[in-house]
Amino acid sequence: MSPVDFASFERLARTAERGLFDFLLLSGVPGSPVHDGRVHAPDTVGRPEATTVLNALAAVTERLGLAVTADAISGEPYELARRLATLDHLSEGRAAWNVVTSPDAAAAGNLRRGGCPDARDAYPLAVECVEVARQLWDAWTPDGVSRPIAHRGRYFDIEGEFTVPRPPQGHPVVIHTGDSPAGREFAARAADVVLADWGSGDGLSAGRFRPGALEAGRALRAELNGRLAAYGRSPEELKIMPLVGFVLGDTAAEARERAGRTVVESSGRRPITGTPEAVAAELDEGVRTGAADGFVLVPPATPGALEEFVDRVVPLLQERGAFRTEYTGTTLRSHLGLAEPVWKG
Repeated sequence: MSPVDFASFERLARTAERGLFDFLLLSGVPGSPVHDGRVHAPDTVGRPEATTVLNALAAVTERLGLAVTADAISGEPYELARRLATLDHLSEGRAAWNVVTSPDAAAAGNLRRGGCPDARDAYPLAVECVEVARQLWDAWTPDGVSRPIAHRGRYFDIEGEFTVPRPPQGHPVVIHTGDSPAGREFAARAADVVLADWGSGDGLSAGRFRPGALEAGRALRAELNGRLAAYGRSPEELKIMPLVGFVLGDTAAEARERAGRTVVESSGRRPITGTPEAVAAELDEGVRTGAADGFVLVPPATPGALEEFVDRVVPLLQERGAFRTEYTGTTLRSHLGLAEPVWKG
């Protein structure tokens, strides 16, 4: 199938919305889809620009959040803020920005003469980029009056007017994937959602998370709570959602056999493998014991994998009372339980 075939994106989004998922995340990094220096989705090479795809998906979905991975290193805050505000308006409040902070030469070289900045500048630059974007989103008053904006910072110098009214969510949701100390500090300071990576090392197997994963998740929560306090933020303001692969089977043996045929080379992440009942029980335990607020699924690269999860695992999670049976709000912030940011006049 062609990587620019919109029908495949539409099917994916409609399936995710039928499963009542919070959001669909697409990579929008030009040149190399990366997270903290690691390539996570090489199959995105050749695909169309992700924000454009998500704008189109806004017309064929009603509640599903639409998240784009966009690089703060090679991007400009005005253009990023404009793209995200437009997506939030067209989707009526369902946009999110997954902020990538990898100084990737392949991506930055496409956009900025002279390549990428020094790695030591990556997170300070990204923090300022997000802060400027939020200033731009607040450049319009809630009642629709545009005000001029002037920012003089270490990395960005902006003066003028923002051309898009304040987004329906106030600010689109900001997501970040970062397991380094600097990445966690960025998440505590600037993100609404952090995507933890439980798939490194020996991965996940046998219907269970890898040994110590849940304990590590709770330790991460405690660490992030401590970092949040330094910025005057409460634990409710940052949601922790680990990346989780999965392979299902009617029996544990069948799931293992199917997993053996599933190669996940892009991140080294082994999937959690088992019956729908085993996978549902493990995901439920992860949330119930405080290791996570939810999970970001990384389906195997096999046809129908997401449909199988929606049809076989989601109903079991609903029976456990661990997952919604309907959307109760219309915005991504409402799905995630995040308050709308207060306008800063």
